[in-house]
Amino acid sequence: MLLSRGLAALTFITLFSFSLNAEYLYKDDVVNNPKFAEQINAIGTELKAKTGVSLYLVMTQDVDENQSIADFEKQIASQVAEPAVIMTFIEQKQEIDILARPVSLYKHFNKAQILSPNATFIGSVVSAIMFARSYDEAKELIANRGGTILPILAEKTKGSETVQKYSVAMYNGYSDTADQIAAAQGVTLSSSAGNGSQNFIDLIRLIFYGIILYGISRYLYGRFFRPKKDNNV
Repeated sequence: MLLSRGLAALTFITLFSFSLNAEYLYKDDVVNNPKFAEQINAIGTELKAKTGVSLYLVMTQDVDENQSIADFEKQIASQVAEPAVIMTFIEQKQEIDILARPVSLYKHFNKAQILSPNATFIGSVVSAIMFARSYDEAKELIANRGGTILPILAEKTKGSETVQKYSVAMYNGYSDTADQIAAAQGVTLSSSAGNGSQNFIDLIRLIFYGIILYGISRYLYGRFFRPKKDNNV
C-alpha cells in the first residue's frame, strides 16, 4: 500500500515537474527529446520574462481529418493567456503556421520571412524564375527570403535523421521568432541561437542554389547560345 502510494506520488511529481518545464514546448509528439525541450523552454522563459509575450511551440503528428492548421491553432489559443504567439508544425501534412494573439503582435515579427521557403537571395531569385506567374509575384518571392524553417525541412533525410531535421528546423524558427519579438521591444535574448545558425544555413543554401544556377546557365547556353554545327562542312 505504501509502495503504491509512493509510486503514485513520484509519478505525480514527475508529471508536474515536466508540465512546468515544458510550458513553452506546448505539445510535442514528434521529436520527444528532453534536450530539445530544455532549449525551447529556456528561450521561451527568457522571452516571457523580458517582453511579457509567451511563444509556444506545438509539434503534432496529425490533427483531425476535417481540421485545418488554423482551426487547430485557434483551439490552442483559447487555452492560453494573451499576449501569445503559437508556432505549429503538423508532421503528416508537413504544414507550418504562426498565430499571434492579439493580432497586433504580428508587427513584432516577420511571419513571411520566417516561413519563406528560401534562405538566401539567390534561392529567392531561382524560385521567382521557376515559379512566379507575374512580375508582382516574382517581386514578392524575392523579397520574402531568409526562411529559417522550410529550407531545412526541404532537405531529404531518412530514419532518425528526419527527426533531427525537424528539431533543427523548428528550433531555428522558434529562436528566430523569439529574437524578432525581443528586438521589437528593444531587448536581446542570451538563450537564443542568434545569427550563427542562420549564417550557416545561408552558406549551405548559397552553395546549393549556386549549383542550381550553374546547371540552369549551362542548359540555357546549350539550348540557345551554343553555335550550331554546319552540316555542310
